[in-house]
Amino acid sequence: METLDQKDLLILRALQENARLTVKELAAVVHLSSTPVFERLKRLEANGYIKKYVAVLDAEKLNQGFQVFCRVKLRRMNRDIAADFARIVQDIPQVTECYNISGDYDYLLKIHAPDMKYYQEFLLNVLGTIESLGSVESIFVMDEVKHAYGLSI
Repeated sequence: METLDQKDLLILRALQENARLTVKELAAVVHLSSTPVFERLKRLEANGYIKKYVAVLDAEKLNQGFQVFCRVKLRRMNRDIAADFARIVQDIPQVTECYNISGDYDYLLKIHAPDMKYYQEFLLNVLGTIESLGSVESIFVMDEVKHAYGLSI
């Protein structure tokens, strides 16, 4: 496994704050010229340290501010059922995050919706149609206290 030096970490930290920085702007942040920063950036991308660049949208302004964490328990679990569930969830746009978890439930889904009525319909007409679904528990977000997009590096 390759080791990242302080300049690499500075580049990653800067990009977590603003992924639209140009190579020239990044170079100023890390105190290098543009060419080595460009080469480091390409290496970090090629080696998978940077997965992709995204814009963070305002869910409230886009009428998707109703957030639900939904714990899902499947009727039974094996490799094929888990793979099928994962494939199905990938195709559901309202599910923005999905984690296979330990404990009483098998999965934790983060769902964005306009309101409670929409979520109810989603639960009945989308999640409820998944054959392997056993039970769900919905946890409604009342207030977002912290939402960090980067990693502490």
